[in-house]
Formats: sequence, C-alpha cells, structure tokens
Amino acid sequence: MTDMLVVQSKVRELVKKHGANMAGDFPDALSKSVEELVNKAIARAKANGRKTVRATDL
Repeated sequence: MTDMLVVQSKVRELVKKHGANMAGDFPDALSKSVEELVNKAIARAKANGRKTVRATDL
C-alpha cells in the first residue's frame, strides 16, 4: 500500500455524522479505492492526449 490518501479523522467525522461507526480497516480500503480511481483518471487523460487530469476524467 502506498501513502494514506484520505484524512482518517475527516472520514470518521462524516461516518459519525450519519450515526454510523467506522471499522479500523475502512480508511485503508477507502484510500486504496481513491488510488484506483485516480489511476483510472490518469489513464483516461493520457488516452485523450493530455497530461492534465480533469474532473471529467473521473
């Protein structure tokens, strides 16, 4: 796993705001999902001949 890409305290805040609890492994799984999403966006930008990743690449 690479570096954590999410702020655990902010994620915990959001989860608690909705009356739920967060398991200890959730931030790692979320960070991995974010990394995969970013990698797909980068691939899409490159496929379109750009180096700049845009919101539309998500």
